[in-house]
This record gives sequence, C-alpha cells and structure tokens, in this order.
Amino acid sequence: MHSILGKLLNTSVLAASLALIAPAHAEDAPAQRIGVRGAITALDGETLKVHTNRGEDLTIQLQKDTAVRGVTLANVADIKPGSYIGSAAVPQADGTLKALEVHVFPPQMAGTGDGHRAFDLAPGSSMTNGSVGDLVTTNGRSITVNYKGGQKTIVIPDDVPIVNLVPADRSLLKPGVKVVLFAQKAADGSLTAQAISAGENGVTPPM
Repeated sequence: MHSILGKLLNTSVLAASLALIAPAHAEDAPAQRIGVRGAITALDGETLKVHTNRGEDLTIQLQKDTAVRGVTLANVADIKPGSYIGSAAVPQADGTLKALEVHVFPPQMAGTGDGHRAFDLAPGSSMTNGSVGDLVTTNGRSITVNYKGGQKTIVIPDDVPIVNLVPADRSLLKPGVKVVLFAQKAADGSLTAQAISAGENGVTPPM
C-alpha cells in the first residue's frame, strides 16, 4: 500500500512540476521569423497594415531600426562581376540553381545576409546572397555567387524578374504599395517588422 501511495505521490509531484514549467517554456519560446508578401492598406504611426497575397489582413509593428528598402526594376546588364546580389532559386539536376528572382544590392549594402539558406518563396527554394564572380551570357545566363564558406552557380532564365534594392525611408510606405517584409512572430501572435522591401512606381518586389 505504501509503495502504491508513494508512486501516486511521485506522479502527482511530477505532473505539478510540469504544469509549472510549461508556461515558462511557452513564454520563453524564441520568436518565429516569417515572410509577409502583399500590399499596404494603412500606416498609422508605428503600425503597418498589410493585405497579404494569401488573403490575410495583418497588423505589423515597426521599430525605430526597421530598415526600409526601395525596389526598382533592373536587368541582367546591372549584374557585373563584383556586384553583391541575392537570388531566390530552386535546385536543378546538374547541381546548379535556377533563379526565381534576382535582386541587386547597392554597394553600401554589400555583405547583407551573406550566405546560402532555405527560403520560403517556393517549395524547396533557397536564398543565396553573395558577390558575383564569373558572369556568363552565352548559352543562357548564369553567374557564380561567392559567399563565406561556399559558392553557387545560378542560372537566370530570360523571364525571371531582376530588381535593384535602393535605400529608402518610411515615406515609401503608402496604401497600395507592394511589399515583402520579414517579421518576428511573438508567442502572443504579434508581428514586428525587421526589414521591409517596398516597390517604387508600382513595382512588385519578387522576393
């Protein structure tokens, strides 16, 4: 009898301990980083509202250090050896990457997001940010992109959008402007913008 009571007591103590610990873990859980793509519907002080491409209406808080970048149209001639670029892409059978979009950073933003990582633009897509090495325009368009710890060859189809990223400020954030932004989603569901890329003159950021 004592043994059974002891086991029950230990079980009760363990359950109570877990009940106390669980909320602490929920509160301490790291914020989730999510991508938001859509059009601005309103900006009120530090609060940005976006109607997403998925049909959601989201409210996103800005911070003093939330970076705003303008997105303007570019072409493959704007990509040269030494250019610092980013490209969302999907893998091909020969080991190269097929670009879904390419964005060219201004010189002062070289080094931004350097590396190769998974991305959410399409299933299986990645994002590669780095400096352009070789640029090949015969038999298709391909570039080598060098980043710390690696190199990727990216093929750019003729119909892939190419844009410039340019320094901008919050005056660009107006209703109707198309944006791509990355936000931290807190445990309570609130969103805080880290950086915003906003289309200039009707451009839709392709990232």
